[in-house]
Amino acid sequence: MALTFVQRVKEFITGKKDIKTGTRLVINCEKLENRVALLDNGAIEEYTIERTGTSTIVGSIYKGRVKNIEHGLKAMFIDIGLDKNAFLHFWDAIPEALSNQGMEEVSRGGSNKSKQKRIKAEDIPQLYPVGSEIMVQVTKGPIGNKGPRVTTNISLAGRLLVLMPQNDQFGISRKIEEPKERARLRKIIERVNLPENLGLIMRTEASGKRARHIIRDLSLLIEQWNDITGKRDSKGAPVCCFQEPELIERTVRDFLTEDIDEVACDDLETVERMQKMAAQISGRAKRRITHYQGQTAIFEAYGIQKQIDNAFYRQVWLPCGGYIVIDQTEALVSIDVNTGRNKGGKDQQDKVLVETNLEAAAEVARQLRLRNMGGLIVVDFIDMKHRKDQQAVYKSMLDHLKRDKAKTQILPISQFGLMEMTRQRLHESLSSALYEACPYCKGHGQVKTTFTMSVELQRTLSSILGRGKPEQKNLVVVVHPEVMQRLKTEDGELLVSLERKYEARLTFRSDPSLHREEVKITSTQTGEEVRA
Repeated sequence: MALTFVQRVKEFITGKKDIKTGTRLVINCEKLENRVALLDNGAIEEYTIERTGTSTIVGSIYKGRVKNIEHGLKAMFIDIGLDKNAFLHFWDAIPEALSNQGMEEVSRGGSNKSKQKRIKAEDIPQLYPVGSEIMVQVTKGPIGNKGPRVTTNISLAGRLLVLMPQNDQFGISRKIEEPKERARLRKIIERVNLPENLGLIMRTEASGKRARHIIRDLSLLIEQWNDITGKRDSKGAPVCCFQEPELIERTVRDFLTEDIDEVACDDLETVERMQKMAAQISGRAKRRITHYQGQTAIFEAYGIQKQIDNAFYRQVWLPCGGYIVIDQTEALVSIDVNTGRNKGGKDQQDKVLVETNLEAAAEVARQLRLRNMGGLIVVDFIDMKHRKDQQAVYKSMLDHLKRDKAKTQILPISQFGLMEMTRQRLHESLSSALYEACPYCKGHGQVKTTFTMSVELQRTLSSILGRGKPEQKNLVVVVHPEVMQRLKTEDGELLVSLERKYEARLTFRSDPSLHREEVKITSTQTGEEVRA
């Protein structure tokens, strides 16, 4: 939300900026990591990191080589020069095949002038046998054990336009709703003499821009595409023909719009580089980029660090007193909505439920962007009696997700009170990038009780002693102090009876360096560790 005129005058008079109002980009540059946060009225909406020595490959273009074809999956695996082969579904290979085989031609007006047969997904293996070269673009980065996903439907994003080589179509962003503006933009493109097999999409930022700015953006994209084809034709596969820009450049391209009131960065060199890039857009854009020189760390000064620290809690509180609980699993993201402290009176019960659900919808949309969660998402809203209330929550979720750059699909609330949605997953979630599974609990977040450990220990000792081996009659058992306390106070007699039963001798010791679930059993005679 842009600053109002009154807010701008107040900032000019006082010389102080109210970081709780307006929309801001805050950039923190460090030796090992760059961070970008998008703030809306002081609340963090999006958060991106890029670490030294790493870069995103989503959007990068490669000339690869078909390594193998899986007919059951209807897909090919492409060597693009990375550790893992890229995954290309047959349907995603059609655009390149159309261009290479000349099997269909589409005019700018959309009419089909060619009478050649249309290509089908089943034709792809014959057109691209193992060993053949193919040009692809990464649409989804490697996640976990999976390699990147690619397509031959290549696109190049500029500030105002998206250039689509090998696609003869023209489109305008649906977010540009004004009919007169859509007609004006269409006239601009119709006057452009585009090379064959090049399509265009007008981005939302093109709205209101002069024709010369649009033409300039187009010429830069065409020049970029010519460089890409030059690399493709001069080098053998696998080769990277285009690398998606690094974080700072992507930020200027994608976020520096009229809606951004300020871009604050704590690194002078980065500020100057961003100002130089922004100058190509407009003088106003350049003036909004400022160098933060305060003594307090920039993320602390803008109140971002505390929000980031709280971003990964399983439970997130809502302003009304309710809360949501977020659980990420291998299959889906589960989000549960609870009234919490927002109880209300008997006559206000329905109002409280709707209020909690509406706030939850806004917070869920924000958390999806902030944590960069994707895939299948299921939200368990509090049950509402009236269909109109369910529709209000559904509409609220749709409205809040309009700001999400990732593609989302949402279904209305079901009779069980569940809302199902999918969100495009381009990268690993933020938690996956920052954290790894605990080597102690293996990621499930729970540890065995001392009662459980005592039961399992007695079971293990019975198994070892039951073998009847002489060298395993005298054992030293080392456990965590908390488990030792349980054995001393409550299970001592059971251990004594175990010794009598097997005519054995057990010596127990505690070691605070062990975790609770760790037990070491060694033979007194051989000194070797004994396992059940």
